Amino acid sequence: MPEPFALFDLEGDTWAPPAEPRPRHPHETRIVADSGDRVAWLRARAQGITATDAAKLATRESVRTAAHEKLHGGRRSFGGSRYTDHGRAREPVIAEWVRQTHGLAPSTLLFHSEFERRHLATPDGLGVAANGTLELCEIKTTSKPWRGIPRGYLRQVWWQQYVLGAERTLVVWEEHADFVPVDDEPKSRWVDRDDDQIEILVGLANELLRAIRSDPGAVDPRAVYRPGALA
Repeated sequence: MPEPFALFDLEGDTWAPPAEPRPRHPHETRIVADSGDRVAWLRARAQGITATDAAKLATRESVRTAAHEKLHGGRRSFGGSRYTDHGRAREPVIAEWVRQTHGLAPSTLLFHSEFERRHLATPDGLGVAANGTLELCEIKTTSKPWRGIPRGYLRQVWWQQYVLGAERTLVVWEEHADFVPVDDEPKSRWVDRDDDQIEILVGLANELLRAIRSDPGAVDPRAVYRPGALA
């Protein structure tokens, strides 16, 4: 007579409890929009200060210029050029290189800051390091060789680090001649978080918010950033 069938004695059949869900990183709770829905993404960006805006905030005079652009259309009416079209076409290719070489995943998400919901940023890529810190990626294409990262791009990077709470950013740039890449691989450099520069940017950004709202109370008083506040 055959042995009774043993349900839990099948060779190689083992049960394991379901994996615990991955804890959410703080930045994942502050998603505003996805550039995949371009209309919603542009509408959300228009409501606040983005990294593109922050890149231009070097002085109080630049705040007045940026406020005029925000209030009167500025670059929002800009339809693009061969250079911007080339950058958009190359970004996914460069982003894949970043993913393979540095493990930073492409991102199309718009985030707001912990301190002020109108402080916004859309990094080109991001990842959480083994020690739990957030790292970002910013991708550029250029027709000119760089001896260093342009200051405006550094302000853009520092702003993104502030908004997301990141510790460093991999800036990746690809030089091209007549829209043909000149090297086999893009160049890259890590930029560490600079809380002193971030504090300056946040102050200028809040001035810009007040200027475009014409209301001294338009900025949340809690949106005064202090170095180490995210530590």
